[in-house]
Amino acid sequence: MTLQELQNQVLQLPTGDRWQLVQVLLESLKREADLKPKRRNLSRLRGIAKISAVPGESNAQADADYVTYLTEKYQ
Repeated sequence: MTLQELQNQVLQLPTGDRWQLVQVLLESLKREADLKPKRRNLSRLRGIAKISAVPGESNAQADADYVTYLTEKYQ
């Protein structure tokens, strides 16, 4: 069945049935829309928490500096 055929059949339904169909379609679209942004957001955030060492500093010093930064930020 083509989309045009489906549309023609739907338009022949009583008003109450068309409203019910609209509600079912909207709920279906809401469920799909709720899933898509989550995946997209997670892919954009991948790697955001990685810490890169500053050249010339040891990893221990970079870690200590980061801990100090977080401690000051969240006090």
